[in-house]
Amino acid sequence: MSLQVTAIMIGVKDLARSKNFYGEGMGCTIDQDYPSFVSFNLGDGSSSLALYEWEAAAQDAGVSSEGSGFRGVSFHFIVASREAVDEVMGKAVAAGGGGVKDATATRWGYFGYFSDPDGYLWKVASAS
Repeated sequence: MSLQVTAIMIGVKDLARSKNFYGEGMGCTIDQDYPSFVSFNLGDGSSSLALYEWEAAAQDAGVSSEGSGFRGVSFHFIVASREAVDEVMGKAVAAGGGGVKDATATRWGYFGYFSDPDGYLWKVASAS
């Protein structure tokens, strides 16, 4: 069996804030909603995105919940155009995310980075 990513789970400090950011702010559809866990359906062909309270996520994995800074991971969202990159970036900031790197043209396309309320990095890119 080949390795597949069926769900991405991230630990968050404030579940209600992150639920609002991804649900209301970014337009993700809630699939499951529990007191310490929320799962979003991101659409056909995509993994689901789950939010788990930070401490509970660490306890679930059997590791320390301490740690900060760059986590060595980023999520990438490929869109059809430069306008779509700018739209997603603007939507994220308006929803309470942080602008990390303004979208800019490169030799292969156009991209920028934003962060969610817990500092997780999202790259939004277009080949055009």
